[in-house]
Amino acid sequence: MVGPEALTPHRRAFLTAAGALLAAGLPLRAAPSPIRQSPTGQPAPRLAAIDWAMLETAAAIGHMPVAAAELVRFRADAITPAIPPDVTDLGLRGAPNFELLQLVRPDLILSSPFYARYEDRLRGIAPVLSLPFFVPGEPPLPKALAALTALADAIGDPTAGARAAAETGNRLDRLAARLAPFRDRPVALVNIGDGRHMRAFGFDSLFGSTLDRLGLRNAWAEATAFSFLAPVPIERLAAMPDARLVNIGALPPAAERALGRSILWRALPPVAENRSYLLPDTNAFGAVPAALRFATLLAQAFEAGPKAVA
Repeated sequence: MVGPEALTPHRRAFLTAAGALLAAGLPLRAAPSPIRQSPTGQPAPRLAAIDWAMLETAAAIGHMPVAAAELVRFRADAITPAIPPDVTDLGLRGAPNFELLQLVRPDLILSSPFYARYEDRLRGIAPVLSLPFFVPGEPPLPKALAALTALADAIGDPTAGARAAAETGNRLDRLAARLAPFRDRPVALVNIGDGRHMRAFGFDSLFGSTLDRLGLRNAWAEATAFSFLAPVPIERLAAMPDARLVNIGALPPAAERALGRSILWRALPPVAENRSYLLPDTNAFGAVPAALRFATLLAQAFEAGPKAVA
């Protein structure tokens, strides 16, 4: 938690005044903020994002929210897109600060079915746009692409959605062409949690869905419980002897030490035959920016050559 000494004088005064209003039982009001301009030159709608995929979608169409939830964690997990420091942090996604949300005076709140239990309370502050991205058994990338248009239409800037969708399609086409030489083998997308277990990303994960758009085969052909299956015993990789093994995200130090001593790990064909790759952290529950980050990192990793996971 950030201590009072880390707050700017302006922020400290703002929070002190807000606390005084709450204690007095007075209605909350935010001081007027500088009006952001939309790409069209018109005053931009004030967006507040509870859901991270919606936050990424807003950034992708050039309409950065004035407030969003859990930004410290987002910056650590998602890496991109970069969120400006003047975007207000609304606290945890699962327990947003409704008083602060009211203070920022959004014109539209961006949510998803994950937060349906809060929707009535959110609608008491501003209109809500809730879009589904992750539905069990359905690939999320088409939903993320559709969200570009849906959000842009909702805020009256359809050109931004069309432009973002076209740019995304072009970038994915170029990345698919770069990855075409690697279509000879399936790809096992995992996230190793400890020395014995991993997450396996299926077709209904953002990574698996993007892999399909890139023209690559997913080595994990079984169903997943929701987006990924976990915990999965690492020995299940033995059933994917021809795959390129891609671990998404840094290994926990304890897992790296355990795998380094594991005879089973070293005997797995993708490891023994030097077909493993390690990708940096990427938001598994993001939208188009996360899909593009994953696709770009995958192309770079395959072109650079195998790298030992542990």
